[in-house]
Amino acid sequence: MAETVRYAEHGSHRHHARGTRVIGVLAHVVALACLLPMVAVALAALTGGTDTIAHLMQTVLPRYTATTLALVVLVAIGTFAIGVGAAWLVTMTRFPGVRVLEIALVLPLAYPAYVLAYAYTYLLDHAGIVQSTLRAVMGWGPRDYWFPEVRSLPGAAVMLILVLYPYVYLLARAAFLQQSASAFLAARALGRSPWQAFLRVSLPMARPAIAAGVLLAVMETIADFGTVAHFGVQTFATGIYSSWFSMADRAAAAQLALFLLGFALLLAVTERIQRGQARYHGAGKRHATMPPAQLHGARAALAFLLCIVPVIFGFLLPAVVLFEMGLGSEQDLFSPRYVGFIRNSLTLASIAAVVTVLAAICVGFYQRLQPGRRSAMAAYVARLGYAVPGGVIAVGLIVPFAAFDNAVDAWMRATFGISTGLLLTGSIWLLIAAYMVRFLASALGAYEGGQSMIHANMDAAARSLGQTPLGTLRRVHLPILTPSLLTALLIVFVDVMKELPATLIMRPFNFDTLAVQAYRLASDERLEGAAVPSLVIVAVGLLPVILICRQVGRRS
Repeated sequence: MAETVRYAEHGSHRHHARGTRVIGVLAHVVALACLLPMVAVALAALTGGTDTIAHLMQTVLPRYTATTLALVVLVAIGTFAIGVGAAWLVTMTRFPGVRVLEIALVLPLAYPAYVLAYAYTYLLDHAGIVQSTLRAVMGWGPRDYWFPEVRSLPGAAVMLILVLYPYVYLLARAAFLQQSASAFLAARALGRSPWQAFLRVSLPMARPAIAAGVLLAVMETIADFGTVAHFGVQTFATGIYSSWFSMADRAAAAQLALFLLGFALLLAVTERIQRGQARYHGAGKRHATMPPAQLHGARAALAFLLCIVPVIFGFLLPAVVLFEMGLGSEQDLFSPRYVGFIRNSLTLASIAAVVTVLAAICVGFYQRLQPGRRSAMAAYVARLGYAVPGGVIAVGLIVPFAAFDNAVDAWMRATFGISTGLLLTGSIWLLIAAYMVRFLASALGAYEGGQSMIHANMDAAARSLGQTPLGTLRRVHLPILTPSLLTALLIVFVDVMKELPATLIMRPFNFDTLAVQAYRLASDERLEGAAVPSLVIVAVGLLPVILICRQVGRRS
């Protein structure tokens, strides 16, 4: 009997070790896939020759650097001001409409910035509604007045601020909700005004969360292509695309991508360092949370105005403009052509969401099964994709796989006299891989958030009942993690629907999506037509925003 028990235990250990190895191999394959585009970009840039680098430094590199940095600074300041200000007002004060506004302030997150750019160009450009009305009413000629140029660097910054401030708002609001009233009230008792107490006490306490939100907004800014391309703002993102397609200069595109990758990774390391040094002190039983101040009269009206303005300009007004544009267009959403765009978008988004969530499960579960440096490093590398713009990932994947396809084709021609063409480059699967690398971090975050709720004793109990790691994952973890996994699927699905630069560069021939169609029509100045696919993208983008709004409502 004892020998039978020992044999059963030995078999159980053997199956557990085998299951752990399988999960470990898959997790490391995912991590290597995420690392590949970064390594490939670096190698392609360094082997491109010094002549290209010298030419770039003498011509476009200073302009790209200055423009990108200026855009980053403007977006950082704007998202900080709107996000923190709105979060403080809806959390720490009470005024008419605050319950609606604390949810409505999240709604602009449904828009890609380039869709907002199309709407405001139609509204504010020289031939737009506003300027045409001004000329008609005032009797002005084209040179008789001055009007701010929407197609400019400040215009692009405003578009990005309006759609990205919710990142700062959500994190700042959560930080303010968790703060204790003790420090703030102590500052007030020492004679500080509410404004001084906010600046010297509440704001520094929420600094880590606010910094994380601003860095997220900045990373999205450097990754943006659609907005800056439509407004004619020359950044690294537009430079990569122009070098790749317009000038067919692969070396220049790779070297520009390397510069952008270095900047993005610097921001990622900065965010990681500040997060590691952050110390959060929640409100315990002996520390009452901050009592909201009741505003009346002019103060209540001012607070309402400050909170409603970003909702109007970031969500309501663009929705009305896009709807009006769509009604005046000749685009038929139900035509076979548009059905094809929708089908392509849904196909890419669905497959990419499933593949990305499966990859997140492999990495997250491996870290739980075998905690240590190797699993932690695999998870860290897997998260790097969120800091890498889509254009950089596209270049980093096309370069090695195009070389592989050409090598195979040359060998087949020399050996068998037949041409294999491009096996992987330009395929849907390489594009799916790019999406997986780009959005794995968000799926991994959602998975790990749900996994943290599963006690380690449940794993031990499953193992004592003879379950292998895969059996534990299938029968214990996945049923509990269903809400988190559905959230991760939805987030990745919507992100893929919005993604533009990677899709433009890597999509298969004659395989256009809604985002590509909107970009093409806007590039041809057919803004009314671009409104139709843009509205579909926004409608899909509202799904995760509704989930976020429900969570915000529960925490209120």
